[in-house]
Amino acid sequence: MPEDSVIPADAPTARPGVLLVNLGTPDAPTAPAIRRYLREFLADRRVVEAPRAIWLPVLYGIILPFRPRKLVHAYQSVWTPQGSPLMAASLAQAASLRRLLGEQIPVALGMTYGRPSVESAIDELTAQGVNRVIVLPLYPQYSATTTAAVTDAVFRVLMSRRDVPALDTIRDYHDHPAYIAALADSVRSHWQRHGRDAHLLMSFHSIPQEYVDKGDPYGQHCQRSAALLAQTLGLNADQWSISYQSRLGPKRWLQPYTDEYVASLAQRGIKALDVICPGFAADCLETLEEIAIRYREVFLEAGGQTFRYIPALNADAAHIAMMRDLVQPLLRH
Repeated sequence: MPEDSVIPADAPTARPGVLLVNLGTPDAPTAPAIRRYLREFLADRRVVEAPRAIWLPVLYGIILPFRPRKLVHAYQSVWTPQGSPLMAASLAQAASLRRLLGEQIPVALGMTYGRPSVESAIDELTAQGVNRVIVLPLYPQYSATTTAAVTDAVFRVLMSRRDVPALDTIRDYHDHPAYIAALADSVRSHWQRHGRDAHLLMSFHSIPQEYVDKGDPYGQHCQRSAALLAQTLGLNADQWSISYQSRLGPKRWLQPYTDEYVASLAQRGIKALDVICPGFAADCLETLEEIAIRYREVFLEAGGQTFRYIPALNADAAHIAMMRDLVQPLLRH
């Protein structure tokens, strides 16, 4: 072998690490903290695609001066001693995955908006010698508004770096058998405690219809996740349904809208309703306040009698095992 072909003794070895990313959360249930979070979130072109000349005056002149104050009570109603529910669950997920993978595979948590940032999470991994990052956005169903925003955030960080790690990104897992099985187990556990006489509503976060019309596969992914879950649970067509929540603004979003739909179910004579939100990897304002509090009131006021929210998978063991199953094939590359 020629002398110049010898591999240097100090050549770096490949060390993979996992970057978990979720949306983010305010640092506190206060108007200033909520305003900082919304400013970063709603200024992202992935989230709101309207022309900046139209959208930014709305954001800075109407939404940011008034909406944060309106959200204070909502955040306070779900806040925990460990902080926001999403943050507490996300930290528990990262710690549980770290234990499951073993100390040789570093795991870091970043948020697309707010803290801990994607940049700080990448710094945490590289400080541990990671030179190949497996990015796992915690969004089962792909959307440009969420998953692609994670990719954007990662590349914005790496644009300023000289020694860029290799990257693998998990695009979605909307029909992964372990994801569907974990959801089904959570529903069965709920039924064991409360009985299974209720209609099962699967509520997903909505996105503007025009995004779907332009090619975003999110709606198709939601439909497939819901159908697979219903099939796994052995439900027939009249025992379950799907809806979309958390719309913002006057434009048409994916329908039916959850707030209107739960009222219509009660008006049709459905007295007991179980609601699960399969698109949320961790409980947050949209599940614990919007669904479990506000839409419960809507259902009961419309004539329903029993409304139960089935928690997100959070740090459930089956959920963490699913994350391990997603990243393990990439760890072996």
